[in-house]
Amino acid sequence: MPSVSEILKNSGAVVLPTETVYGLFAKAFDKTAVDKVYQLKQRPLDKALNLNISSYEEMISYSSNQPKYLKKLYDCFLPGPLTIILEANDKVPEWLNSGMKTIGFRVPKHPLTLQLIREHGPLIGPSANISGKESGVYFDDIMVSFKGRVSGIKDDAFLTGYDSTILDLSGEKAKILRQGTITKTDILSRLPEMTFE
Repeated sequence: MPSVSEILKNSGAVVLPTETVYGLFAKAFDKTAVDKVYQLKQRPLDKALNLNISSYEEMISYSSNQPKYLKKLYDCFLPGPLTIILEANDKVPEWLNSGMKTIGFRVPKHPLTLQLIREHGPLIGPSANISGKESGVYFDDIMVSFKGRVSGIKDDAFLTGYDSTILDLSGEKAKILRQGTITKTDILSRLPEMTFE
């Protein structure tokens, strides 16, 4: 059986742990791989995907009009359960962000997943579940739901089961789109210069 790294290299999709839930990962700039994830998840094509990256430099590379405090925010909370939405630049293909002007960035904390992102990234990594179902936190259950069509890395103990906080920085003021583990209070305690809607 091919390794997880080989599957990613060959336009495949794999289940990997983050620090919140499992994600279904594939190479972000490989349309064949991205299409595979949409099909496996039965995900609507107009539902945008995030870029899973491994460095601040990558975040800058695929975005524009970044706020001045972005590096400080990155250093305080990433890797970790925070998704940052920024204005996308022309390096981001429309099949990733469904033609929207923004793109989400995620830096998962699991060391093996982060290493695979460094090797093959950026990667997409939406939650490893059938669209509309609960996010997957038990590897064996995920394998059943995908009927053995994917493989991956099992590490249930690493996961918290709580979703990442989604923080939109594409407007004049920051906005929390989904409340996860990291709260507005947590952010402001480290970055008092930020303003929220």
